[in-house]
Amino acid sequence: MTKITAVRACTVRIPLDNPTTFATRKVLARDLTLVEIEADDGHKGIGFTYGGSSGGGIVTEAVRNLLAPVLIGEDPFRVEGLWAEMYQEALLQGRAGSVMRALSALDIALWDHNARAAGMPLYRMLGGFQKESVRGYASGGYYLDGKTPEDLAAEVQGFVDIGFDAVKIKVGLLGLREEEARLAAIRDIVGGDVLLMLDISNAWKDIETAMRFVSIYEPYDPYFFEEPFSPDDLDNHARLVQRTNVPVATGEIEAGRWRFKEILEKGAATILQPDAICCGGITEFRRIAATAASYGVSVAPHAYHEMHVHIVASTPNATFIEVFNDDTIVNFRRLIDTQPVVEKGRVLLPQKPGLGYDYRPDVIAKYAIDPWA
Repeated sequence: MTKITAVRACTVRIPLDNPTTFATRKVLARDLTLVEIEADDGHKGIGFTYGGSSGGGIVTEAVRNLLAPVLIGEDPFRVEGLWAEMYQEALLQGRAGSVMRALSALDIALWDHNARAAGMPLYRMLGGFQKESVRGYASGGYYLDGKTPEDLAAEVQGFVDIGFDAVKIKVGLLGLREEEARLAAIRDIVGGDVLLMLDISNAWKDIETAMRFVSIYEPYDPYFFEEPFSPDDLDNHARLVQRTNVPVATGEIEAGRWRFKEILEKGAATILQPDAICCGGITEFRRIAATAASYGVSVAPHAYHEMHVHIVASTPNATFIEVFNDDTIVNFRRLIDTQPVVEKGRVLLPQKPGLGYDYRPDVIAKYAIDPWA
């Protein structure tokens, strides 16, 4: 039997080149916890999670002190059993948040190890569905000082020029007329055929505010409204679903299949956006997607296309993958040695074993605030 011989973690903090504003917060840097699992078969697996704009070391401590002891000496191919044992070990410390993010990173590393040991790309290890590529949407449209509606429209046109037929922008920070001007500028330059997703970033506090903005947005044919209210305000999500023909998407920071089942039962979303780095890893993502499929609901994971390409490629009810075309906003890509290939708005399926990339030790050393241990 193969046995896990070592579990390591480190914390890196990568500053954003330009501080970036969402509807509800400003981001100056990103903390990431990276993990490695080694086994006595000579193979390793890597995983990661986002620990927030600060305080990411909490996740790293959960890996080292709470969950790593569960894995040492165990068979890495017993993924379901190890998931259950890590979850049980962390029952009191947190079934969501930092501890579930730690579990998620380790679960990703287990799957990466197992695919590497089998000598196949992870999406094939997961069963496969797509053959060559998955459809992506370009994610951008953030608020920056001095950025005009015309600048935003030019940014969106740039995504269209390189082949994307779907683009997501941030909304919800400005007043009604200012927000309308941004959407009008986009439609004026790209026309009506490009799918336009709107990410509200939890900005709306009540249904009456939401409906005022919805009345402004709807004429510009949004593809979905993302995260319109606080993640915990499922009742208003459900009310919005009933009041607009635009699909409502949520779930990017939710954890566990039970929370997603509650979203589905309440009719609080028409698209789920689980993120494997925080929902419970690849193992739990697959359970969530299967639950959603039984409700006739699609999934479109949040961010990190470098990893999610494998999950989307092996999930029948996954429709899109979110693509950040550079490292100005989501800068995880700086840490890895191989980037996924994007052609005409589609992410090509990697062919290397496992996730298809390794960490860059020189870059990790540059940004580490808590080295490997």
